[in-house]
Amino acid sequence: MSDKGDVDLTGAKQNTGVWLVKVPKYLSQQWAKASGRGEVGRLRICKKGNQGKPEVSFTLNEELTVIEGIEDKTVSAPREHPFTMQSVGGQMLAVFTETSSGRFLSEATNENNMTDYKIALEGVVVQRAECRPAVSESYMRLKRLQIEESSKPARLSQQLEKAVTSNYKPVANHDYNREYERKKKEEGKRARADKQQVLDMLFSAFEKHQYYNIKDLVDITKQPVTYLKEILRDIGIYNVKGTHKNTWELKPEYRHYQGEEKSDE
Repeated sequence: MSDKGDVDLTGAKQNTGVWLVKVPKYLSQQWAKASGRGEVGRLRICKKGNQGKPEVSFTLNEELTVIEGIEDKTVSAPREHPFTMQSVGGQMLAVFTETSSGRFLSEATNENNMTDYKIALEGVVVQRAECRPAVSESYMRLKRLQIEESSKPARLSQQLEKAVTSNYKPVANHDYNREYERKKKEEGKRARADKQQVLDMLFSAFEKHQYYNIKDLVDITKQPVTYLKEILRDIGIYNVKGTHKNTWELKPEYRHYQGEEKSDE
């Protein structure tokens, strides 16, 4: 093993089964805020008879639902998180813990005088799963604020202490105005709108229907096809086969349909 530490197999828990679960980033950040006993929520496992997979879900503690710092606003994190169960897939996965002994190695054994670490086997992965938030108003609001935050321009305005004294000759039309008019003629009246405005129009449309072809989305947003597809790739899925072939739908994490409209597939 490396100088960092050897694996301690004393009382190894190789017969202990553990779950490997993927969770959303915001959920792990909220877990880190837990205090006291460190309880972050409750896990429910419901079995229906002797057949079929059990239904597993996680409920976040209410005291950990407040998320601050997104656009200077306070939003609530979703509480309910159903699990999507997955097989290990024939892989041999294990969980180890690394702890410090609180002492330093002597210079004779480690010239860098590093802390002595111990690595212990905690268990073998017997189940993989993905923890996803249930679609709700609080989750949709959280996602929208996250998108708005990521869409903010990096450049900031700066107030000048002195007035600009450079002399500019007036012109009949600026180059950027001519370029804009040229593009407007080429694309009809479909000049590019702000990305957030387009996202709002798309989310509003997908709340009414689950599937749209690109022509209908162009008519709704009045945006150029190329620009619209760039935005759709971030939030949507293009169906290349099946009943809804050649249509767009939202990715699972953005879905929130009126009347709980479901897919026909």
